[in-house]
Amino acid sequence: MKKLVSQPISQICTLFIVLSVCSCHPSREQLEGLFTLDDQQFESVYTPNDPLVFEAGNPSNTAIDSVVYSLDGQVLGRSKQISKMTFPLAKATTGYHFLKALFYMENDTISKSVRLEIGSPIEPEILHFTLVKKYPHDPKAFTEGYEFYNGELWESTGQKGSSYIAKVNVNTGASETKIPLEANYFGEGITLINDKIYQLTWQDNMGFIYDAKTGKRLKSFSFDKAVEGWGMTNDGKQLYHSDGTEKIWTMDPETQKLTQSVHVYAGKQKIKSINELEWVDGKIYGNIWQKDAIALINPKTGYVEGVLDLSTLRAQVKNSEAEVLNGIAYRKETNTFFVTGKNWDSTFEIKIN
Repeated sequence: MKKLVSQPISQICTLFIVLSVCSCHPSREQLEGLFTLDDQQFESVYTPNDPLVFEAGNPSNTAIDSVVYSLDGQVLGRSKQISKMTFPLAKATTGYHFLKALFYMENDTISKSVRLEIGSPIEPEILHFTLVKKYPHDPKAFTEGYEFYNGELWESTGQKGSSYIAKVNVNTGASETKIPLEANYFGEGITLINDKIYQLTWQDNMGFIYDAKTGKRLKSFSFDKAVEGWGMTNDGKQLYHSDGTEKIWTMDPETQKLTQSVHVYAGKQKIKSINELEWVDGKIYGNIWQKDAIALINPKTGYVEGVLDLSTLRAQVKNSEAEVLNGIAYRKETNTFFVTGKNWDSTFEIKIN
């Protein structure tokens, strides 16, 4: 009898101990619910001029040792208690950032985070232009890249089976030298630097480098990030690569690695589908896909500083198959821009005021 009684008592004691331990140690889910960082109190988009004002929640009045706030891993401040906090955003770049609050308790730490979006603190200036001259453009050219190099105009085109790079006669629009691309690739933007032509492809994650004097292909390379190829330009040292989003990437011409990016904003509006690019005097002029306009972009900040409406030029294009404005080539000798579009029958030389 003694043996039969001792086993249930042992089981009961064990169960009592387990229940005691469980009751003293709340689950991770319970711990996570002790604090809140309600995203409803945050603005949809901030600018670097805005203060970041918020207050974490502690509905159970849980005792804490301290709370530490950080933005993308950079500590903003610490507090011994939970209260309304105000932090400056003056150093924040455009794009998405993560605000994190770490709540330190006696035996645990709870993390809460929320995503913030930062735009530009400036409103773009409205730019104006004067039409200098109108030239013919090959209406079959699905323009992706457009650039002057050593006084000569170069153009790249898209569409599988008809993509090529060409040296173009400015006065006639005819191709004088053509470098065809294999039919399985959709050609995109180009830029020329150090007697080399750099070319992107659209969705093949590939790029090519050519000798600008001979047209011989020197190298092919793969993008080191999962991005599309859209527009290209260069500042004489680095290359710039748009990927169809609001990002403009910096590319090392020697390694073809994408080293950093800026997010382009006009005020609090994200500018997506940035296409063909042109570098002029420390700024980037960018086509926006499906828009008859050019954005003047600060490549250091991503701020759109100006917008140029070219819809009156688009209205002069007669080809019924013409598509979007895409092609910006700056000619330093005359301080003028040559602009065209996909399957346009004209190129327009303009002076931006």
